[in-house]
Amino acid sequence: MKLLDPLFGWEAVDGIFSDPVRLQRMLDFEGALARAEARLGVIPQSAATAISDRCRADLFDLESLARAAAQAGNLAIPMVKQLTDLVSQKEKEAARYVHWGATSQDAIDTGLVLQMRDAFDLIVTELHRLSELLVALADGHRTTSVAARTWMQQAVPTVFGLKAAGWLDAITRHRSRLQEVRERVLVVQFGGAAGSLASLGSRGMEVATGLAEELRLGAPDIPWHAHRDRVAEVATTLALLTGTLGKVARDISLQTQTEIAELFEPAAPGRGGSSTMPQKRNPVHCAAALAAAYRVPGLAGTMLAAMPQENERGLGGWHAEWETLPELVRLSAGALHHVVEAVQGLQIDVNRMRHNLKATHGLVFAEAVAMSLGKYVGKAEAHRLIEQASRKAASENKHLRDVLSADAEVTSHISTADLEKLFEPLNYRGAADEFIDRAITASKASGERR
Repeated sequence: MKLLDPLFGWEAVDGIFSDPVRLQRMLDFEGALARAEARLGVIPQSAATAISDRCRADLFDLESLARAAAQAGNLAIPMVKQLTDLVSQKEKEAARYVHWGATSQDAIDTGLVLQMRDAFDLIVTELHRLSELLVALADGHRTTSVAARTWMQQAVPTVFGLKAAGWLDAITRHRSRLQEVRERVLVVQFGGAAGSLASLGSRGMEVATGLAEELRLGAPDIPWHAHRDRVAEVATTLALLTGTLGKVARDISLQTQTEIAELFEPAAPGRGGSSTMPQKRNPVHCAAALAAAYRVPGLAGTMLAAMPQENERGLGGWHAEWETLPELVRLSAGALHHVVEAVQGLQIDVNRMRHNLKATHGLVFAEAVAMSLGKYVGKAEAHRLIEQASRKAASENKHLRDVLSADAEVTSHISTADLEKLFEPLNYRGAADEFIDRAITASKASGERR
């Protein structure tokens, strides 16, 4: 099923989880193992050279590997068999040292870790790109008035820069999380049959360290065959990221609605059209990100459910990860790429935002007036008076300012001039500027720690 990959994925990350690359990363483990063992004198150097030379995915028959994996229970068993045959054709004596001291899960898990490293590199770079775009949005729209909406209704005036700063602040936290999870998950898996490396006698720890050095991975304190918190943490961390990307996509798509029309995804030939309605301009990037936000939590749930694995090597739970985690990474990365594309070319209709602030005939300023009046009559009484005036304005189709100007209880405390100022959107920004500054500062600090 490849027809929808360009819609929901990101080609760069999709390639990392292709069949040939999955196989190559497992072979990278085998080649590195042989080189590490030869460097330590565990196997002959000639054997390591012969093995490394044959650790090329293009030499393997993927279809026969797939069929054999269905019988063997995992991909590593037939892979090692094919590799042994290939090495034997070149140097028969070297073939005996293929996969020396390792087990299938060592190759499969370490191969996955290598794939995730490549994916992390792309995701982190794209997150940095998104952060820079959001910094520009937040900083550039400090004085762009827009209606803040709660429970899908206009609430109070705010500025679009603060909304963008909220997105930015969440993305900054995800960048920190990804940095932390990278350090924990990018470690070699090497434990042999049951996690003790008994087959290598007293040389096991040396080989494990040498293998990690060859692959430029960390060396864990202990093999983690049946302890799946590392890969589960990748799943949950990316699920959190995808949830935030869905939030951004939801906000943008709501503001693209015809009746609101404050934001628009970038236009391009063939993008966002309808098969029957020529006028449509659908938010395609947002749709893809939201689809991922719906799908990823279930995949993360599978990874969490697969954690209680049996004894030293799991049955079924480990197998459940093989397709689940790559799909989760692909969807998360795809959502990220789509949101970057949406934000990069986001079209902002400032005039429409200003126009929509007038839609309630001043009711959006009710809190501002109530807080000002509350200084004189108390919060509860002010709330009662402004609520009463708001109902009158709505029922008589009048502007709230006009109703309040005719209310002696209000004008005895607030002058007409001061009342006028309360209906200016930019006069009710609160700490928006400070919040924007803090979000931008935190984002830039996060970038310096990369």
